[in-house]
Amino acid sequence: MAEHATDAVVVGSGPNGLCAAIVLARAGCSVRLLEAEDTVGGGTRSAELTLPGFVHDICSAIHPWPLASPFMRTLPLREHGVELIHPPAPLAHPLDDGSAAVLERSLEATSRSFGRDGDAYTELMAPLVARADALLASTLGPLRPPRHPILLGRFGLSAVRSAVALAESRFEGRHARALFGGMAAHSMLSLRQPVSAAAGLMLGVVGHAYGWPLVRGGSQKIADALHSHLRSLGGELETGRRVSSIDELPSARAILLDVTPRQLTHMAGHSLPPRYVRQLERYRYGPGVFKVDWALEGPVPWTAEDCARAATVHVGGMLAEIADAEDAVQRGEHPKRPFVLVAQQSLFDPTRAPEGKHTLWGYCHVPNGSTFDMTERIEAQIERFAPGFGERILARSVMSTAEIERGNANYVGGDINGGVQDLRQLFARPTLRPSPYSTPAEELYVCSSATPPGGGVHGMCGYFAARAALRRSLD
Repeated sequence: MAEHATDAVVVGSGPNGLCAAIVLARAGCSVRLLEAEDTVGGGTRSAELTLPGFVHDICSAIHPWPLASPFMRTLPLREHGVELIHPPAPLAHPLDDGSAAVLERSLEATSRSFGRDGDAYTELMAPLVARADALLASTLGPLRPPRHPILLGRFGLSAVRSAVALAESRFEGRHARALFGGMAAHSMLSLRQPVSAAAGLMLGVVGHAYGWPLVRGGSQKIADALHSHLRSLGGELETGRRVSSIDELPSARAILLDVTPRQLTHMAGHSLPPRYVRQLERYRYGPGVFKVDWALEGPVPWTAEDCARAATVHVGGMLAEIADAEDAVQRGEHPKRPFVLVAQQSLFDPTRAPEGKHTLWGYCHVPNGSTFDMTERIEAQIERFAPGFGERILARSVMSTAEIERGNANYVGGDINGGVQDLRQLFARPTLRPSPYSTPAEELYVCSSATPPGGGVHGMCGYFAARAALRRSLD
């Protein structure tokens, strides 16, 4: 048998690459992780993007997955510097009448706030929240025989529907409909499209069962903790090492790539069968994001006081308005009133800004590869629900889809989800295979968000890819 420099090489130090490396190192394998940028983290990086002393999360900002992910919650992240901060409420969604729909940690309190929709909300969510651990273990991964078929069936009957159909059939009032629609919009699908309800259900379950916390000091702390844990297991990591081809890699029994299909074909297409490469080339990327970070003189002056209780605020108005905005994006248009996802970490984490000052993080969906500047439209939406917001802006940092991709090559055209997650690509990502993480090349695996279960800082793509490598190449 040929000698190898190491058991496994992992390319890319996003959460999935880091988690894959940790799984392999835990199994006793020698692991070398290579990162193109000067810092680890992928979508979990933080930096002073606006003014000195203002710490902004470059991509991901709110982090339930260290508590909710079946793999990440087994890791000693707190021992390696991760401190989670829970705001009083996970989510607020302001409306034009000055009120706000609020996702409380308590399912009962949330249901009470919905008035006549309370019973319907409890009926929908309570069975899923009660068995949240089992539900996530069943859904965060590849398609496989269900261990909890009744639970999964209950979830699936609602999840396969469109968000609009589910919300309108279950709820009568605008608060419950708007709150669910905002959560479902994280899917980056049309809210009138099948399976768009899944994101709304899952985020609601996670909010009640685990919360939507932020990390003290910034999202970078998660990546740093994963790196620290990997080092404690004997794994090696090299930054500033850009890989253009797998031929540049040291010899290894297994190669795991935290990349999406476009990079995979560039890096390894010559080592893969033409039919598989053609399948990769048919992989579809979804909408991009246009992101703005602000340094603020003071907190956002929300009209609805409840918005100050939540680190996450969904800015988009009623369900129909959110659906119309997301439909416009799907048509290749730029909505005049975009749905804006906002995070106000500094309200609960004073390390993010100088004393008395604040940060704000926000983005909206745009067509993939868009070059349109959405800054004015995003700020107008926030001003709509927080009059005087513009007067508090000290500085802003703007990222177009091209800049989003420049910062992380996996975000093709600004798509932070690693590819469309509709019915066609929910599990068949990047292609339809018994093990979506394995490729036809015996030693080559994919561990990015272009594999099940898709986007999010949960590490499950890396976990399952590493398990596949252990079974096939490292046994």
